[in-house]
Amino acid sequence: MHRPVNSLFPGFEDSRIVTAEAELALLAGGRGPAILLLHGYPETRSTWHRIAPVLAASHRVIVPDLPGYGDSLLLGDTHGAGSKRRMARCLHEMMKALGHDRYVVIGHDRGGRVAYRMALDYPEAVAALVSVTVVPTPEMWEGANKAFGMGAWHWFMMAQPAPLPEKLMAADPRFLIDLTLDKMAIGIDKLHPLALEDYRAAFDRPEVRHAMCEDYRAGATIDDADDRADRASGRKIRAPVLVLWEEGRLYGGGREPMNIWADWADDIQGIGIGGGHLLPETAADEVLAALLPFLKKTADDAR
Repeated sequence: MHRPVNSLFPGFEDSRIVTAEAELALLAGGRGPAILLLHGYPETRSTWHRIAPVLAASHRVIVPDLPGYGDSLLLGDTHGAGSKRRMARCLHEMMKALGHDRYVVIGHDRGGRVAYRMALDYPEAVAALVSVTVVPTPEMWEGANKAFGMGAWHWFMMAQPAPLPEKLMAADPRFLIDLTLDKMAIGIDKLHPLALEDYRAAFDRPEVRHAMCEDYRAGATIDDADDRADRASGRKIRAPVLVLWEEGRLYGGGREPMNIWADWADDIQGIGIGGGHLLPETAADEVLAALLPFLKKTADDAR
């Protein structure tokens, strides 16, 4: 389905891939080693409009809507569809269908949670992981306090059983998404008008809001359990990891993000970047300045 915002992705083609559990809407462009870009809440693939065209100069860049988000459809029973393991499986199958057996995965926000699950579950496929404004889910819950609850109230509200959050969100979707994006971007005016309208149009649809709630319900249940099982067993991400976080922010009850990630991977590097939560849009130049050398080193080490 062509969307006006596609004009911000010059040279990218719009297509769909059907897997066993999802029908995924995606953009693809460029040539070279494969990179998968995963967006977060409450956005769509349009998150990457300042990043993807630059990466496409040297890579094949795949930019999907997460399962249930944007124009990507969940197939079959949608209960539990927000599981990051299920999302990871859908997206890994998509990459295989596109002919990419090995790829770098870059995830922001909720997409970052899918990205590290892909790195854990498909180590033979994930050549490198980039986590943008995310630390693993158990540490987030373990560090939850009043400040976290007041700032990230949607983690709790959207995780409530259906249909409570869906009913509340339906009352005024445009008010809710604009309030959320304004806070995340430290000013909604920093977002490109075409991208902003793409986010609003998706959020208008009840089935998308339901999928988002399923995402947060999974974060409070099965995702947390899956991550804790991996942590308890000592399972780690084998791929090199680049961590980009909101400059000056502590995570998981006051811990430095690199200290948290050191429990999950041995080969890590990272940097804090100013610009709020939506770094791929509000601080794209700084993100690229960290990302491009990391990708080059990863490629050189693979030779």
